[in-house]
Amino acid sequence: MIQHPIDTATAQRRRVLQAAGALALTGAMPLAFGQATGRKIKIGYVTPQTGPLAGFGEVDNFVLQGINAAFKNGITVAGVNHPVEIIVKDSQSNPNRAADVAAELILKNGIDLMLVGSTPENTNPVSDQCELNGVPCISTTCPWQPWFFGRGGDPKKGFDWAFHFFWGLEDIIAVFTNMWKDLPTNKVVGLLLANDGDGNAWGDEKLGLPPALKAKGFSVVDPGRYQPFQADFSAQIAAFKKANVEIVCGVPTPPDFKNFWTQARQQGFKPKAVTMGKAYTFPSAVEALGDIADGLTQEAWWSPNRPTKSSLTGQSAQQLVDAYEASSKKQWNMTLGYAHALFEVAADVLKRTKDLEKKASIRDAILGTELDTIIGRVSWKGGPVKNVGKTPLVGGQWVKGKKTKYEMLIVNNETAPQVSKQAAVKAIPY
Repeated sequence: MIQHPIDTATAQRRRVLQAAGALALTGAMPLAFGQATGRKIKIGYVTPQTGPLAGFGEVDNFVLQGINAAFKNGITVAGVNHPVEIIVKDSQSNPNRAADVAAELILKNGIDLMLVGSTPENTNPVSDQCELNGVPCISTTCPWQPWFFGRGGDPKKGFDWAFHFFWGLEDIIAVFTNMWKDLPTNKVVGLLLANDGDGNAWGDEKLGLPPALKAKGFSVVDPGRYQPFQADFSAQIAAFKKANVEIVCGVPTPPDFKNFWTQARQQGFKPKAVTMGKAYTFPSAVEALGDIADGLTQEAWWSPNRPTKSSLTGQSAQQLVDAYEASSKKQWNMTLGYAHALFEVAADVLKRTKDLEKKASIRDAILGTELDTIIGRVSWKGGPVKNVGKTPLVGGQWVKGKKTKYEMLIVNNETAPQVSKQAAVKAIPY
């Protein structure tokens, strides 16, 4: 049974189930587990359904309905069938709230496994609570360095209970510079970084963007960290103009980037490339920019043209996108694949657990993961540190769309040739 705070009318739910097609969601109403003999397995899921990070939780309703159907007959662990309950908590995009609800899931609800995603502000406090309380945790949708080093991780020791799959700053640097080399620029990069988990990790003088970009022949202009939700970016813009910056790179929130980019255009700052993480990950954030979104580039962690399929439903990436767009009437976004994959990994881990009553047994099953999912292979073998598994990353660009106002096309696939390139990167049109 899935408990979550997303209320959906029966008629709407029926339409969603019909549209989902390949999911065969005929059993996605409150679950009946037949002759299950084991105790209920409880999975906690902390997600920002409200607040400035709510875009990451936009797909939750759809994903949970699909997972509801996949789990309707329970999960067999060590020969015993168990019903499954997923308990969803809204972090409200607040790290303190994320920690509080994680503690509630652990201490009050007695979960067996924690799932979490959606930037360091959400993943880190939840992972910390799991580490503190000895509960296995799987997280994603946050570069691994802010997740690992941002939590005081020691590469020689790692963590005992928290595990993460995603790409890292080394991957985003490769993707960004691969796109930039296809454009004629002076290779002067201005950094737009907030005083937050992502910004501090990306701007780190030893482990972040500055040393890596300099090693690749780029000059770096770093005006320092700005405060989140800052209203005036004139100082940053002036610094970039003075240094003749032709590439701007960073990881601001959508509201911060909108303020910056609107003011940059008003003040006559016209870089050839603007490449950001997080700022316009979601179509809604791109549309909110209006006519000044054309040509913005970013990392593309997932897209419909991935040659992958779900281990739970058998759907291809394109089929999952088609089902989501038909049911939600919204444009797909990249969290769709990763939110679905979280539950794919959870199911696989639980099925391989030898003793459900021992948290360490679940943890050991996480470490043994070798699963092909809707986002690609998930494995913790051969990662940069014990607790991190790497996933593929390519480069994308927002252009004016045919069916939607903007669409993201894959413009560089050098880091993952299995993902088809759809167009050549272009300079921002003014």
